[in-house]
Amino acid sequence: MNPMAIDKDEPSSLLSFSTNHPLEQFVLLAKGAKGFACAELIKQVLEAPGVHVFGELLEMPNIKELENGSYAAHFKTLNLFAYGTYKDYLENKSEYLELTPVQCKKLQHLTIATLATQEKCIPYSVLLKELDIKNVRDLEDLIIEAIYADIIHGKLDQECKRVEVDVALGRDARLEDAAAIADVLADWCNACEAVLNSVDRHIQRANIHKQRAIRHQQAIEQEIVYIKKTLKTQAESEDSATGGGTETHSVPKKNSGKGKTPRNTAKFWQKNT
Repeated sequence: MNPMAIDKDEPSSLLSFSTNHPLEQFVLLAKGAKGFACAELIKQVLEAPGVHVFGELLEMPNIKELENGSYAAHFKTLNLFAYGTYKDYLENKSEYLELTPVQCKKLQHLTIATLATQEKCIPYSVLLKELDIKNVRDLEDLIIEAIYADIIHGKLDQECKRVEVDVALGRDARLEDAAAIADVLADWCNACEAVLNSVDRHIQRANIHKQRAIRHQQAIEQEIVYIKKTLKTQAESEDSATGGGTETHSVPKKNSGKGKTPRNTAKFWQKNT
């Protein structure tokens, strides 16, 4: 069975989230909210469709005030959606808000995005474990929803039981992750430089072969010209040796034997007489 690609008519670009995303309205609301209002705002943003990054909201002073106090669980839950996974939620449920089905599904989608940054072909077995899903059918439905939500772009390989990811949504990054990100980018730059150097070497090699081919072709063409001149000279020499083809020579007539006796016949008769 071939991998099943999920195509949409005009899928929105994953890059659009970085410049134009629905989080802006919540950031504006958070500027004037305090305490309970901020806590309720967090619940709304966790359920809001199309909101998958939360770092900007976490940096708001009014939101940071919730880290310690009666709304600490709200702040931790927002932090979970920004940086954590569904498995983190399952392991420490008591520290977070009780998630609604919509929030659970969003966190599962974000978990798929995180896994996609670690490997481009994610086995179903890994996804079933990380997302706490019991059967493959439900898993595939969730993946298809994630593709249509622009969390990932890719296809399902049902024969090999894996998801092949082409591109995934970038999640929020912690400040302490900056060094690791820089290392990854440095490795990527080095790999690009190695590819460019390899391309340059292939270009130089191709140019050398091209010049050799041109010289070989020129040598053949010169040889052809030389052969044509030689053949022409030989033809002209043969024409000159035969008098240019204008002089004619008489051909002796064959003796018919009538009126004259051949010399050999006369001798034959003299001998016998």
